Amino acid sequence: MKPEPYYPRHMNQAIAAPPVGLPLPDRAPDAGADIFGAHRGPLTVTDDFKVLDDPVEQREFTEVIDVDGHPTAESVLMVQGMYCAACADTVESALQDLPGVQSARVHAATRRLTLRWDPALTRMSHLAEVVGDTGYRLLPMAQALSVSERLRETRQALWRLFVAGFCGMQVMMYAWPAYVTEPGEIPADIDQLLRWASWLLSLPVVFFASGPFFRSAWRDLKLGRVGMDTPVSMGILVTFIASSAATFDPTGPWGHEVWFDSLTMFVFFLLGGRYLELKARDRTAGALDTLMNRLPQACDRQTAEGGFESVSVRRLAVGDVVRVQAGQAFPGDGVVHSERATVDEALLTGESHPLTRLHGEPLVAGSYNLGGPVLMQVQRLGRDTRFAQIVALMEKASTEKPRLAILADRIAAPFLVLVLLAAAVAGWYWWQIDHTKALSVAVAVLIVTCPCALSLATPAAMLSAAGALARRGILVRRLQAFETLAGINAVVFDKTGTLTQDRLAMASVKVRAGTSEADALALAAWLAQGSLHPVSRGIARAAAEVGADAVASGLGSVQEQAGQGMSAQREGGGWVKLGSAAFCGLELDQDTSDAPCAHLADEAGWLATFTLEEGVREDARSAVSALRELGIRTWLLSGDRAAAAQRVGGAVGVDEVIAGATPEHKLTEVMALQSRGYRLAMVGDGLNDGPVLARADTSFALGHAAPLAQAQSDYVIQGGQVMDVVHTLRLARDTLRIVRQNLLWAALYNAVCVPLALLGYMPPWLAGLGMAGSSLLVIGNALRLAGQVPVVPSDNAEARVVAA
Repeated sequence: MKPEPYYPRHMNQAIAAPPVGLPLPDRAPDAGADIFGAHRGPLTVTDDFKVLDDPVEQREFTEVIDVDGHPTAESVLMVQGMYCAACADTVESALQDLPGVQSARVHAATRRLTLRWDPALTRMSHLAEVVGDTGYRLLPMAQALSVSERLRETRQALWRLFVAGFCGMQVMMYAWPAYVTEPGEIPADIDQLLRWASWLLSLPVVFFASGPFFRSAWRDLKLGRVGMDTPVSMGILVTFIASSAATFDPTGPWGHEVWFDSLTMFVFFLLGGRYLELKARDRTAGALDTLMNRLPQACDRQTAEGGFESVSVRRLAVGDVVRVQAGQAFPGDGVVHSERATVDEALLTGESHPLTRLHGEPLVAGSYNLGGPVLMQVQRLGRDTRFAQIVALMEKASTEKPRLAILADRIAAPFLVLVLLAAAVAGWYWWQIDHTKALSVAVAVLIVTCPCALSLATPAAMLSAAGALARRGILVRRLQAFETLAGINAVVFDKTGTLTQDRLAMASVKVRAGTSEADALALAAWLAQGSLHPVSRGIARAAAEVGADAVASGLGSVQEQAGQGMSAQREGGGWVKLGSAAFCGLELDQDTSDAPCAHLADEAGWLATFTLEEGVREDARSAVSALRELGIRTWLLSGDRAAAAQRVGGAVGVDEVIAGATPEHKLTEVMALQSRGYRLAMVGDGLNDGPVLARADTSFALGHAAPLAQAQSDYVIQGGQVMDVVHTLRLARDTLRIVRQNLLWAALYNAVCVPLALLGYMPPWLAGLGMAGSSLLVIGNALRLAGQVPVVPSDNAEARVVAA
């Protein structure tokens, strides 16, 4: 039977529904209801995952894109149960060759899976079951990042850490007499009793606290792989089995040595490192997670009777009026339905000071209401909102593997095989010398050489930097761009909308005798208020700023002649015009300033002349100066006339100005600079600079329209501050320095500790401490990047606390 098409909200075309699955329900879940909770409690690896086939649920984590003319679903989900880069490789391998799966990418540091699949050939529930068979769990981010899920994961990690720590301290207490006494001082029966007590206390450490290591290792072995937990699990098992054999039979072939103290200490140190790593990883990607999970699950919708009902955000429709409480995020794009609203739009601009929006003015999904309850009329929902565009950018960045990270993962896989071989050779060698020490050396080699730090070195640093930029309103579309940006030596700026404001400002007003500037502005503003021409909008804005109210006394309707100006008839028979000199019938001296201007005239002749100019952004000159201090050359590349381009170039202090450039000429100039050895970053407004943004080594798009209109840039600066280019460049250089430090540390750690373990100078517990400390040092070093991007302080601290 042919599947019927279904139409998710974000699609313009239908695609075939999954072959098997739940039908589209007549209504979404009730207010605040969690469809996963109603399904059968939290999803587990044994769940049937049918809920993931529900089109209503798929809207939250799946987008349909066009690939070679064929509609393809692209889903972003969280993978739970991951601990290292080998886990990411396992999930990718399980999905990659399945029918209907086009690509699967997992980012180890963020645990996000980006999956492209054909809904006509497979179901999401089936893909989740396959991943579940490998021991992992696929969840939509809204559930995976929920408070209850985070608390559950943290609680389990703390319980295992507590059991390992408590039992380890007791085992150390029983082992301590053997360290401080001479052989024979402790009676044999007491010594054996202490061993039995240590064995009993080691049981919960091995069979409960060490559970994640064994599950991960067994999962990898079933798939014919060697993961990072494989040598760790082997070390724990070998140590426990040998120590148990020595406890049961002290005179047996395994010898009389026991290592219960080393075993429990090792597990405690490793779990402690994993727990701190978990918290640090959450903090590293915390800004991204907070950005993606800030919309409310439910809101108050106004009923036809004027009351309010609490409904799930999924049940909202365009045109609904909702009430947003203080401290709550707006659930969609819309307009203020109340008299006014105080909002925080740091999501878009990076500036956290409160903004006032009056009745009818726009509100953006994801921004916070800082005042009392506000009514908003919904205009866009779900993936149609600006917030969804931003989230899509961040999702793509957080699932990308940088080149250095891919290289590290490739090194880590064969390195693990060498670890097992090295441990076997070391054990055999020491067995010939001192069989009582052979086991300890082999276990230490297994533990100390785990390449966790190597795999975390690059993604931890780059994600920390991306999170820091996200808090300022700078979106990173490709993590790999950090490496490119750190190596640039030139920056090319577009002029209009980049170094200058995207609007014209009034420079001067000249009026004929007997007419005041205010009266001339008011009359011109009335003529200009219906026009979209930049000069007309500049005149109307200037009149509003000085309080010159538009007047229409004795005037008829306004007629606009495209490209020329506006005119209106007077009731007494006269007329008034605003526009070019020719349109107004004026013969004026030629203006050589190239500045845009408009003339006002009536039947008596010339009345006023308004000269406007492009306002240079306040931080443009300081940004160019900062780039020069960093050793970066700067160009201004503009399609405007030479005089206008030179004026702006001189005002901001760029090194060179190229004017009169068409889009094709701009591309030619960029290619010429690259051929001269310049590695350059292009900074544009993201609207008409697509070719040069794509051609440049790396690129920035400034302005609010950039995330919607420009897909070629690597960085999107939503607030439009030119100085953010400098902040991003500095952070990119710091990020690459941190990455190199992390990689150097991982290499030095192995170069020093592996020989020590092979020579027998590093017991297993010290190897465990070194391994955990190495991974923690790498992440801790990366976290230093989180505070290196200045964030504009709030003007209302109390409001920010409420919003948080």
